[in-house]
Amino acid sequence: MRHRVAGRKFDLPTDQRMALLNGLVRALLLYEKIETTETRAKEVRSIAEKIITNARANDLHARRMARKTLNDEDLVKRLFDVIVPKFADRPGGYTRITKIGFRRGDAAPMVKLEFASEE
Repeated sequence: MRHRVAGRKFDLPTDQRMALLNGLVRALLLYEKIETTETRAKEVRSIAEKIITNARANDLHARRMARKTLNDEDLVKRLFDVIVPKFADRPGGYTRITKIGFRRGDAAPMVKLEFASEE
């Protein structure tokens, strides 16, 4: 039974899996949209949304928690100065996943993961 066991393993060891997901989160925060497989996007979405939710507190602890995942002070500064103000009034759901077709090599379902607009 796998009741209450969250997260996908991607057939990778823990350190490689976390490096993959952290790299995708960094790319999402840097470029504000990425194209990746559907399963990776679903995992990245949960990490990114938690980082943004914590960053909305805008205090030292939130910066340290963001730095733990992002590991780049310039990206943390961008998160707090550019990205978080866009979602100040939004209670959640900061990202959007849009299906864009299948990858040619292995027919993996591809999606575009981007920040939801401030509408």
